[in-house]
Amino acid sequence: MTRANTSRARIGAGLHWFGSQISGTRGTKGVSEHVIGLLRSRGWTVYAASSYENRARRLLDMVASAFKYRQRYTIGVVDVYSGLAFRYAEIVSWFLCLMGKKVVLTLHGGALLDFARAHPERLRRFLQRGHCVVTPSHYLRLGFLGLRSDIIYLPNGIDCNQFAYRPRRRFEPQLCWVRAFHKIYNPVMAVECLAFLRADSPGARLHMVGPDSNDGTLALVRERAQGLGIQNALNVVGAVPNNHLPDELQMADIFLNTTNHESFGVSVMEAAACGLCIVTTNVGELSLLWKDGHDALLVKPDDARAMAAAVGRILREPGLAERLSRNGRAKAEQYDWSVILPQWEKLLREMAMNGLSPQGGQHHATSY
Repeated sequence: MTRANTSRARIGAGLHWFGSQISGTRGTKGVSEHVIGLLRSRGWTVYAASSYENRARRLLDMVASAFKYRQRYTIGVVDVYSGLAFRYAEIVSWFLCLMGKKVVLTLHGGALLDFARAHPERLRRFLQRGHCVVTPSHYLRLGFLGLRSDIIYLPNGIDCNQFAYRPRRRFEPQLCWVRAFHKIYNPVMAVECLAFLRADSPGARLHMVGPDSNDGTLALVRERAQGLGIQNALNVVGAVPNNHLPDELQMADIFLNTTNHESFGVSVMEAAACGLCIVTTNVGELSLLWKDGHDALLVKPDDARAMAAAVGRILREPGLAERLSRNGRAKAEQYDWSVILPQWEKLLREMAMNGLSPQGGQHHATSY
């Protein structure tokens, strides 16, 4: 096929992406919104749903949009998470199959594997709807092998050009934490880590960035800081737009990641791109993606004392900070959109040109 014909196949295929597209109200874009924007800039026809915060309206918008544009797309991409979001994915994927669309299921969220263990047959039936199934996580791909063997590893991407690299060598213990204030991300651990650290480094400060999930976690963070007497060393910024995040990260030298579940960790990768030294829990994908002592320091989940000890190593151990900073940036460059987007385009071109069928496609468990 000539390049012109390939381009027409790509642009003419049309796809519809179903997931949480709520950056308009929260200010921060999820990975799928980045992929959608990049594909559109490359000439793809991409429809997207939904931008509604209200969950019921979001589901209705997804189904209505799937039907409204049914003549304009052939591929439906469905983001899959655990909990109530999984029910949405079930409904939307069923409707897409009913209309004869090719379905791509994208598996996200470290808690999805726990959900699958609790509902294995439900997950098996659901995964069979996908003409192909992708995930940014080796952790999820390996965990789902018993339910579907041909899941494709396609990692999340970041824009390294947006995150200017500043190598870290000698510095004060200025810490940064970026995530939604939700119990699954365990931000209280970061506060407790700060308290342990200040016993030896009174100048340590913690900068926390992220939206309030309204599950009471943000209030717990403030209460814990007050109880530990370190509220003056804590700066809670809240949600910031994506284009302001690099400036927030550059205010610190060490990045704390305290999550209890993880399927990739975009915020960790973005911090590494800036040159921050990474200290993270070793849950989910993190222990597969990062090498302890090489490009990050890994600790057990919910162990604030161990996290503080790891930060102390960075402050005291000669050469460690520079090594973590340099190797972290090198790791981030492997996940730049210039590397990841062509993998998405290759997958979608094959989907558009080949008559793949659910649980019987040509793809295998690999990376594009």
